[in-house]
Amino acid sequence: MSTPLPPQEPLSLWDASSEEADVSRRFAEDGASVDIAIVGAGFTGLSAALHAAELGLSAHVLEAEKPGFGGSGRNVGLVNAGIWLPPAEVRDKMGETQGAKFLKAFGEAPSRVFDLIEKHQIRCEVTRTGTLHAAHGPSGLRDLQGRHAEWQRMGEPVDLLDRAAMTRLTGTDAFHGGLLDHRAGTINPMGYCRGLARAALAHGAEISTGVTVTGLARKAGQWRVTTDQGTLLARHVILATNAYTDTLWPGLQRSFTPIHFFQLATPPLGHEAAHILPERQGLWDTGRVMMSLRRDAQDRLVIGSMGTVFGDAKRGLSRRWARKKLAQLFPDLGPFDFDEAWHGQIAMTPDHFPRICALDEGLYTAIGYNGRGITTGTLFGRAMVDLIAGSPAEILPLPLSDPAPVTGAPILSRLYQGAFTANQIIKSL
Repeated sequence: MSTPLPPQEPLSLWDASSEEADVSRRFAEDGASVDIAIVGAGFTGLSAALHAAELGLSAHVLEAEKPGFGGSGRNVGLVNAGIWLPPAEVRDKMGETQGAKFLKAFGEAPSRVFDLIEKHQIRCEVTRTGTLHAAHGPSGLRDLQGRHAEWQRMGEPVDLLDRAAMTRLTGTDAFHGGLLDHRAGTINPMGYCRGLARAALAHGAEISTGVTVTGLARKAGQWRVTTDQGTLLARHVILATNAYTDTLWPGLQRSFTPIHFFQLATPPLGHEAAHILPERQGLWDTGRVMMSLRRDAQDRLVIGSMGTVFGDAKRGLSRRWARKKLAQLFPDLGPFDFDEAWHGQIAMTPDHFPRICALDEGLYTAIGYNGRGITTGTLFGRAMVDLIAGSPAEILPLPLSDPAPVTGAPILSRLYQGAFTANQIIKSL
């Protein structure tokens, strides 16, 4: 039995405010054999571990830092349905039959998350009042009108809102309209991650943190997983590292473009912010450089955009950007400042579709969530375990694929970062 590790400094507001306890544990299984070794303790890896344990399969999660250390603990916390692409574009790219299957799976994905939260009593500040996709201008509104027509054709509970309705639900008249997706909601993402870990442990899975996987080798029908603290033998391996993938498996790191998303949080504002998102929907907009906004359970405002944090919560470029943006949206908001600032990494694919890849016999990975980690990670973690347990590949929401390299991914990442930094500078002037 592994023993707990000492606590670490919080890496985000969600880490500091989570009601679920950290479950960091030492590696104490050198030479052990399991059905599934899982690399990475984020949404994907912990969803896989929990599902495997519920099916009676032995699973061991290996995490270099602590559960939720990567994008899972730095996420905005929007439990969104679908992906960034409009439904019509999904069907155009995948075909009518496969596209409809994909859209159905991702339309139901928030319910999968909420069902797990309820089943395992995960304390993660869950709301189920939907999310808002806000039109930043006339072109954004036209895009949302097209999306709404598609969702209506499919019978999905997504409402098109005019400017007045958006003003009522947001507290600002800055948006030209929007979509209210009733399937969606918000959570504390670190709380959700830790709750999945707690549930997985309770069902018999093992989790080791502070242990780095250094090599994978297949021999005699099983995988030898080498770490800096010993080895683990496994019939199957799931690489659940997504945007934090390193060089462990050749070429995988170049199958996506890493970009960053930053956030800043105010102190609790109480009644001063009661008119802002009064029903507590999370919001993101249609801008080329996306902005997000939400409230947490303690009435903090959490605002973010693409890029990294420059300076800290009290000073620097990102703080100036966030302060000016909130002042533009809510000019009557009283004095405020920021207590927390952080950023995380997102894996973007050229076509904005996620991937499930069979890298070798008994070796799977899921990658390229394009900013939809909560639902995609939860869905794909379970899907990969179902494959391992013997389900046919047809159960997947999209076909298995090979990790194709993104031409010039490091250069693209730097170009994106430069553009996002320029956006902060321009918008903070």
